[in-house]
Amino acid sequence: MAFILNEEQQEIIQLIDDFFTREVDPHLQEWDATSEPDINVIRKAMELGFHKLDIPEEHGGSGLDLYTMSAAIECMGRHDIGFASGFTTTTAPWKIVLGMGTDEQKTWADRVFGEENKIGCFCLTEPSGGSDASAMRTTAVRDGDDYIINGTKCFITSAEYGEIFAVMAVTDKTKGAKGISCFMVDRNLPGVQVGKHEDKLGFRTSYTNEIAFQDVRVNKKWMVGPEGLGFIIAMNTLDGARLTTGTMALGLAQRALEESVKYAKERVAFGKPIIAKQGIAFMLADMEARVQVTRSMIEHTVQLIESGKPFIKEASICKMIASEYAMQNAIDAVQILGGYGCCKEYPVEKLLRDAKVLCIVEGTTQIQKDVIARHLAKEY
Repeated sequence: MAFILNEEQQEIIQLIDDFFTREVDPHLQEWDATSEPDINVIRKAMELGFHKLDIPEEHGGSGLDLYTMSAAIECMGRHDIGFASGFTTTTAPWKIVLGMGTDEQKTWADRVFGEENKIGCFCLTEPSGGSDASAMRTTAVRDGDDYIINGTKCFITSAEYGEIFAVMAVTDKTKGAKGISCFMVDRNLPGVQVGKHEDKLGFRTSYTNEIAFQDVRVNKKWMVGPEGLGFIIAMNTLDGARLTTGTMALGLAQRALEESVKYAKERVAFGKPIIAKQGIAFMLADMEARVQVTRSMIEHTVQLIESGKPFIKEASICKMIASEYAMQNAIDAVQILGGYGCCKEYPVEKLLRDAKVLCIVEGTTQIQKDVIARHLAKEY
């Protein structure tokens, strides 16, 4: 069943589309070249509430339902995956607190993220961990009413200007994944060091940094949930993020299709627009099929979530097929544009680089297959 947006929902999507067209699109080539997005534009978007679209109204957000939110994320992804990722990740600490935090923590989060518009970061990945999050080495050792955090996180989105970090750290090494806890850490605490900004293949319109924690003292009241719940919090966060990432990938796949059709109608070869050539026409048909299949899977998963039904396997399917299909659409777009597809003045070579990153972030394609297979083993 396709999502049919009502007038109010269409106005929200139009507002987002207009902002990206006006404030983001004209700067993408520059930001991609320097890998330095303008923080002022990010702040403008936050002033419009783009980072809290799906936060409940009673907590300072717009309270969008998941159907509308998915359309909004697809719209952002169609314009630029990197810039959009800043809005889809910055509220991760806020959502964690709303889901598992104390009343005091929720009040704090509503003020910090909702009123003050501070930027949050989700700190899970480590240099030696990668896909194996349970093998993390960052530790949090109890010392009276505090925990002392030591360790390093890497590939943290928005860390360059992040202000509040949701940090997963080992509080009991003997318990494996059950010995991991979650802490809210202020960037300004002594011992927090934001490292180099990674010079990446794609997603160059967002900052990605390493963060080091050296004897960072955090009061126990900033642990979210009971001790040992951090791994579950992290996995729950990733489950939702996989649907979000898949929806952004859908936007990219749609953009690759649009650019390809536009060029194929304008480019004349052998006396006809190349869209009339069967070789090109069949490529475009395949691209459209990938978009529609991805959109249908996302809509199915959204319906499961809205109905309160299990969705972890489906979220992994969304992330897997959306990122891989986005990658294939971007490859085909470059092929259709030919030599121009390899030139930076045309958008499709950037789409190709961004799409490759989509196949890795929030769990690689291989990790998604592993998640899907484990669920199948239980179902059949």
